[in-house]
Amino acid sequence: MILGEILPGERLKQPLAPALATAEVAGIEYDSRRVHRGDLFFAFPGSRADGRRFAQDALARGALAVVAESSAPPDLANGLSERWIEVDHGRQTLALAARNFYRRPDERLGLTGITGTNGKTTTAYLADAVLRAAGKITAMIGTIEYHVAGRVLPAVNTTPESLDLMRLFSETEQAGGTHVTMEVSSHALDLGRVFGMQFHTVVFTNLTRDHLDYHQTMEAYFAAKQRLFAGAGGPPPRFAVLNRDDPHAGEIKLHPTTKIYWYGLGPDSNLRARHINSSFQGLRFEVQSGKVRFAVESPLLGKINVYNILAACGAGLSFGIAPEIVARGIASLPAVPGRFERVDEGQPFVVAVDYAHTDDALRNTIAVARGLNPKRIITLFGCGGDRDRSKRPLMGKAAAEASDFVVLTSDNPRSEDPLAIMNDALVGIRRVDVPHIIEPDRATAIARALKEAREGDVVILAGKGHETYQVLKDRTIPFDDRAVARDVLRGYGYHQTS
Repeated sequence: MILGEILPGERLKQPLAPALATAEVAGIEYDSRRVHRGDLFFAFPGSRADGRRFAQDALARGALAVVAESSAPPDLANGLSERWIEVDHGRQTLALAARNFYRRPDERLGLTGITGTNGKTTTAYLADAVLRAAGKITAMIGTIEYHVAGRVLPAVNTTPESLDLMRLFSETEQAGGTHVTMEVSSHALDLGRVFGMQFHTVVFTNLTRDHLDYHQTMEAYFAAKQRLFAGAGGPPPRFAVLNRDDPHAGEIKLHPTTKIYWYGLGPDSNLRARHINSSFQGLRFEVQSGKVRFAVESPLLGKINVYNILAACGAGLSFGIAPEIVARGIASLPAVPGRFERVDEGQPFVVAVDYAHTDDALRNTIAVARGLNPKRIITLFGCGGDRDRSKRPLMGKAAAEASDFVVLTSDNPRSEDPLAIMNDALVGIRRVDVPHIIEPDRATAIARALKEAREGDVVILAGKGHETYQVLKDRTIPFDDRAVARDVLRGYGYHQTS
């Protein structure tokens, strides 16, 4: 494909020179280390490095041209400034160019985008299970990992860069895939990673305080989420699946042609859960959508998963999947990694690992545990470093109010002092008269939490979920709450025999 067909003309500050416009493009890259001869290199500012610093290297490697938001630096050698293309928005232009280069696979794939503060990952797993139950070959892209037509890939970001998304879409299509389900983060929406893509269905789970280190205000955070429902630079979605019980859902602006599934527990939802039975074995309830009613069963636990299941049901129904197949898909998902994931070594108390890392997520996770009617709930948590400090006391207060015993520890401190982070959270804990201990070493803290547990208790290890590492100031070390808990339990003499 020639350059003039890939780059949208309205994005260019100056028209392409005729020789450049008709040049064949071999590929597209935004990492200069991966550039080969004939590639188009996008150089835009990133969170860790400014890609424009590597433009000279990309050109030396044989890049056809450089696309950037600024003009060519005056010291660019050997007349290479003629191959510098200035645009008004680098990431949006990358999204459009990648879409053109891969011949718009999003128009042929049934694309579902899921956004919200909590529940995105579980909803994505459930929606993908519904599609697979219907016999579809699918891809799923999200926080834990990427699935492409049965192949599992490590997740780099919750929502990859637009170029990487288009590569995944193209790979899915080449493997005979027809549907993609993806988590769409507020960062991705703000940065333009899904700009111009055609979504069939978009899902809103909820909105609570998070990522204010990036967005600064809740208004800006919500505005980023809103972009998905307005089309994110592309056509408006055909369907929106919205949580009627979340107050922010009513503020979402939709195109008149977008059809809505309002899901929730109340009578004003047109996709409603009725006769809910929640037990240690999981969930059973009836889904009502207009005159259609069908029963669903799931091994997932707690009221929060009623909402996630309803959202996935709405996504499945939006693709015309029969209710009985939707129910079969819901029932087929045994668990989601790091989402109230049990660690069982035959101990007489429940140990659950969960990704909860906001005050609302902590309350939801502890509510799931409370629904199991335990004698006590012991909650271990920490707060991430280099992230929104204002949520730390809120998390402390949430854990203290809802638990019977709290263990405050370290999460991913990153460049911050772990003790300083813990002191921020301790402010919230001390507002409540609850027994608590403080232990900055997470492995030791897990051991202390499990030693505290007695028969009939529930121990929640919150914050890291599926993660298999811990990010410290000077290094990243292997660390998995599930593996650490399993080792501790075995050290205490428990052993799973079945």
